Amino acid sequence: MEEFRRTYLRACKEAGVETQESVLTQLLQERRGGGAGGGARLDLSGQSLSADTCCALGRVFQNDTGLLSGFFTNTTVKVLDLKGNNLRSTGAEVLGKLLARNKTIRALVLEWNALGMWDESFSQFCEGLSANGALTQLDLRNNQITHQGASELATVLKRNVTLGALDLRWNNVGLLGGRSLLEALQHNQTLVQLEMAGNNVPSDALKALEQATGHNSDKRSLLTESRSRTQVLSKEINILKQEKGRQYLSLMETIDRQREEMGRSSRSTSVHVGQLQEALNERKSTVNALTAKLQMAEAALALSEQKKQDVGELLLRIRAEKEEERECYGRERKKEQEDSVLREGKLLRDLQKLTEANGQLRNKVEDSERRCKAQQQQIFELKQELTNSTAELKLRLAQAEDRLEMEKRRSKQTLEDSDALRHKEVEHVNRHLEESERALQDRIFKLETQRIQLEEELSRSKAVCVTQRAEAEEELGRVRAQARLEEQEQVASLEDKLRAARQSRQEALGHCSQQKQTIGELQAKQGQQRLEADGLRRRVEELQQELSGKDQERVAEVSRVRVELQEQMGHLQVERTAQGGLKERISALEREMKALASSHREALLDKESECSSLQERLRLRDTEIQRMREDEAQRASYLHSAVLAYVQGSPLGHYASPKK
Repeated sequence: MEEFRRTYLRACKEAGVETQESVLTQLLQERRGGGAGGGARLDLSGQSLSADTCCALGRVFQNDTGLLSGFFTNTTVKVLDLKGNNLRSTGAEVLGKLLARNKTIRALVLEWNALGMWDESFSQFCEGLSANGALTQLDLRNNQITHQGASELATVLKRNVTLGALDLRWNNVGLLGGRSLLEALQHNQTLVQLEMAGNNVPSDALKALEQATGHNSDKRSLLTESRSRTQVLSKEINILKQEKGRQYLSLMETIDRQREEMGRSSRSTSVHVGQLQEALNERKSTVNALTAKLQMAEAALALSEQKKQDVGELLLRIRAEKEEERECYGRERKKEQEDSVLREGKLLRDLQKLTEANGQLRNKVEDSERRCKAQQQQIFELKQELTNSTAELKLRLAQAEDRLEMEKRRSKQTLEDSDALRHKEVEHVNRHLEESERALQDRIFKLETQRIQLEEELSRSKAVCVTQRAEAEEELGRVRAQARLEEQEQVASLEDKLRAARQSRQEALGHCSQQKQTIGELQAKQGQQRLEADGLRRRVEELQQELSGKDQERVAEVSRVRVELQEQMGHLQVERTAQGGLKERISALEREMKALASSHREALLDKESECSSLQERLRLRDTEIQRMREDEAQRASYLHSAVLAYVQGSPLGHYASPKK
């Protein structure tokens, strides 16, 4: 405190000015925090400051960094009270320079200072006020401001966009000054409080000024409300962006997991195929060994020809039954594929109709889920039928083995009696065997040609299904692209005030398009995986056919050796179980792909609902802005009509009408 007092005394000595103890005590009180603004208000009212005293105070404030840093470079004082200091012309000029350079003072009290007596100095003060962009309250009561000063203030009000309260009570503004202020208020939208009592202004002009300030206050309230609403909307949009980012990250994580699972499944299938190839190689080696054994056992072939014929008939019956079962299974499989193709077509049509009826889509999805459940039940029933058929085949094989044993016993008894007739019957049997082998080879060739034709038809039907599905997906992409273009055209027609909301909506649409692209990629991957699964199925069917051919050769060649036949049947059962495991794995993969497709469709529905909600918000916002514009137009028309009525009813209007 003492240091501040010494600096003030030193500045007064250097300027040759007498020190004012009242000013010093007031400054010390402000420095201790005793002011009303808590350090942000400087009250020098009633001190009768001169120009030299102001210069000395400016030097003190420039050297002091605790309370202020000078009026021109002030960053602390926000309210300056200079009431009753008789500033006059030089004070008005200094105040104009202060207002032009200062950016922190919000309120300035200049009551009882006679600033309007000198027009030039007051015009400089008005120039500084027009250059100021921080002052919101100005008190000019009892400053002897005339109509010329009021016109200067009117020009200031036309350019100033921050001043909200102006007190001009007890001056000499008059009718001309009131009209100039009223004309300025037509261009000013920030002044909400104007005090004009005691200025010899007519009551109708005062009412017009009050209406103009009321209109500005209403505009400010509307602007504050619109700003608050835009802030709330921006916060909601940011929250939506964050939620969408989280959903996108979770979706990417699920996609990565599914890719890993698909890679694992493909690896396991490749390993299983390698194992099957190894088993085939082992079987080829066993077949070669069996051919060697057959060459060794040609001498004993004539003894068991009758048994061979019986077993051959039994095997032909079993093969016929197997072929019938395979045909039934192929037909059921074709029916399932056709049903699946029809279901996919229905789902695509439902997706095209999505924008028209969301309620119908949900019912169709429920129907499709019921159909999927029914198909799953059908598949389960088919599996049960397959298990039952395999059990029946096993029973039939056991019965055939029992018959073989009985026939062996009978053959042992007949062999003792037919030793004499063996040589004659061998030739006849050899001829009959050759004929039967030729007939069997012809039949096998015909069956293979039929199988190749059926496989070609299957491949053609699958290719047609894939092409149809690709075309449907392309049509979906085109429709979505057209919808996006229409939405972008609608958004482009909005006004400048909604650009921020439009950008957020475009970003949301971009995220949606990215998610749709990812979904398309997933669908393409799903199609590839289905094609791979079909290839695996074809490979399994080829392996089954090769195995069946090998089994036929093995049964034809090794009909005598019962032990080897039992071993081969055991291998066939193991392979069937492995094939059943592969089929179960393929069905599990299909179920997983269906679940992925349903989840992606649900995500698409969610994103489209979010887009519709954003469009609804934008539409509400447009209606509110249109209503505000209509209100402003009505108010402007009311003000214009009031001003015209006032001008026509005033005496100046009566004087001006004859001249015209």
